[in-house]
Amino acid sequence: MSHDRQSTPENAPLKGLRVVEFGQYIAVPACGQTMAELGADVIKVEPPEGDAGRYAGWNKDHFGPLFSACNRSKRSVVLDLRNPEARKDALALACTADVVLQNNRPGVMEKLGLDAATLTDRVPRLVYGQVSGFGQTGPASQRAGFDIAAQAESGMMSINGDGDRDPTRVGFTVVDVMAANALTSAVLAALVRRSVSGRGGIVDVSLVDVAVSAMSSTWAEYRLSGAVPVRSGNGQTNAAPAAEVMPTVDGNVIISAYTKEHFARLCAALQRPEIAADPRFCENAARLQNRQAMLAELRSATGRLSTADLCERLTHAGVVFGMVRTLDDVRPGHGGVSADLFVKVHAAGRDPVLLPGCPANFNDYRRQDGRLPEIGEHTAEVLAELSLDRTGQCAV
Repeated sequence: MSHDRQSTPENAPLKGLRVVEFGQYIAVPACGQTMAELGADVIKVEPPEGDAGRYAGWNKDHFGPLFSACNRSKRSVVLDLRNPEARKDALALACTADVVLQNNRPGVMEKLGLDAATLTDRVPRLVYGQVSGFGQTGPASQRAGFDIAAQAESGMMSINGDGDRDPTRVGFTVVDVMAANALTSAVLAALVRRSVSGRGGIVDVSLVDVAVSAMSSTWAEYRLSGAVPVRSGNGQTNAAPAAEVMPTVDGNVIISAYTKEHFARLCAALQRPEIAADPRFCENAARLQNRQAMLAELRSATGRLSTADLCERLTHAGVVFGMVRTLDDVRPGHGGVSADLFVKVHAAGRDPVLLPGCPANFNDYRRQDGRLPEIGEHTAEVLAELSLDRTGQCAV
């Protein structure tokens, strides 16, 4: 999909919607990108230097990894919001939107006159979505809100990693990604409600709330047992073998087979039925008590097999497993990955890059290739449209 709105397929789920994004880095831009991929006209408002995500960990051009991952198929408008005239244009543009998205620190948009209360008062049909690190109000709200802080303060890091090592972050910005998904879902729900009531609304998402909520099953275990969860590596504290990494001749496979039936199937697939019959391992409680001995027996058996051989045996046995792959090993159309999941992302001055598209499959709408906008590439175009779109409802 190019930035030419005329090329948007007629059956794109969000065609006809306008989204104005005041977002940087990941959470809001990723939400905006999903809406763009589904056909919305997403206008990204950037400062003169561009979204900071363009340069995070990158100095080759204006299209670093963070920006490339979250900003295809948008139109870029440069507005220096320190300038009163630019703020007037930003306000007028926001008032033409169906959705406004922003992830500035709480209070910033109020100072600019672009906050949720101001805009939804002017345009009652507007859906206003915002992301913060620690909420919009309260003592913590003014803290810089980054993924890693939410991972730490939500309790996520306390249960991730080995028990004899430091608390460990998840190896990518998982809270930012989950926040983007939560914001997208909530904004779409607000749009559905608007289609019935005619009124928009305000959607607030905080990184720390998202991180806490994502661990609902862990919270349930804690509330029901009273025991504070601890780091246990890849295993689980209440079942074995569960999420255990098993070596092979040429790699690793993660396995879960903690019910009596599945454990027997696993041992039979390894041609070691005597492990399942061993009194130390025949019941889950016994396996938990003798976990290290059990793992030694299982790993001795898997370590003699190739990854392909082990996976074939486990497939036939109906045992839950997963090959531990690197990104270099992941292939479209293999291992359950959709053949068309990856889309071409174009950018000026470089060859297209294949990146994952929207993970949802529609029966009548295919994922679209996209292009990354240059900084302010569409400023003149959008402001020209704005002069036609202004209404008395949003006079500035």
